[in-house]
Amino acid sequence: MTEQPPSSGSTSATTGLKSSEKAAGTAKGRRRGPGRPTQGKDLRRAILDSAGIVFAEKGFAGARLREIAARSDVNQALINYYFQSKQQLFDQVFVSLGKEITDRREKLLDELLANSKPPEVKDLVTAYLKPQWEMKHSGPRGEAFVKLQARMHAEPDEHAIRLRREVYDRSTKRYRNALKKALPHLSEITVGVRLAFMIGTYLFILNDLGRISDLTETRSDPVGKDGMMENLITFLCAGLAAPETHAPGTTNQS
Repeated sequence: MTEQPPSSGSTSATTGLKSSEKAAGTAKGRRRGPGRPTQGKDLRRAILDSAGIVFAEKGFAGARLREIAARSDVNQALINYYFQSKQQLFDQVFVSLGKEITDRREKLLDELLANSKPPEVKDLVTAYLKPQWEMKHSGPRGEAFVKLQARMHAEPDEHAIRLRREVYDRSTKRYRNALKKALPHLSEITVGVRLAFMIGTYLFILNDLGRISDLTETRSDPVGKDGMMENLITFLCAGLAAPETHAPGTTNQS
């Protein structure tokens, strides 16, 4: 998004905004070594990271720009300068972090497709899940995005749907096409339906709703992070590769 200067107002307001940005940037600049991003990029990154945590905790409606500004250690006017509105800030958080996942997914898929041996279902499922799993366990920023992502997938409004399509459709459809080649006994419709099941399953597990502890009757993670991933991959591969239940577009008659 192209950064635009603040809308016309009083000279003192503009001067104050520039002063607050300069002060915040100077504080960060003392810790910056050679080759680090510019002040503006540092401030934008800090705002986006803090906003992601606040949006994940409180949702879009409950989030307040003043809290995001406090967590970012910047003036609220600076958030308005960079993002213009809370909606645009939310969109930038979701798109920027979502693109990190999808870019990584596409890179892993390209590596699989470059091999002389066609990828198997397990290879594709692992490559699809790995970037999301890594982000989940990368720290507060990644954990917050996983929660935010779960909120977004539960939102039915057109804006949320458009954002999800913008971020995920390209990479997900590439994986769908690769899965279809790895599962020649299934129709394209069935592969798409089962891929939707896969996405819903892994989002539920990543969101840590406590049901695994309930069902295993344990108070802690019963299999660990890596064991959870392996169990999830095994489960999803079996579901994806199951025989066709009936011809696409028809309904079973009892």
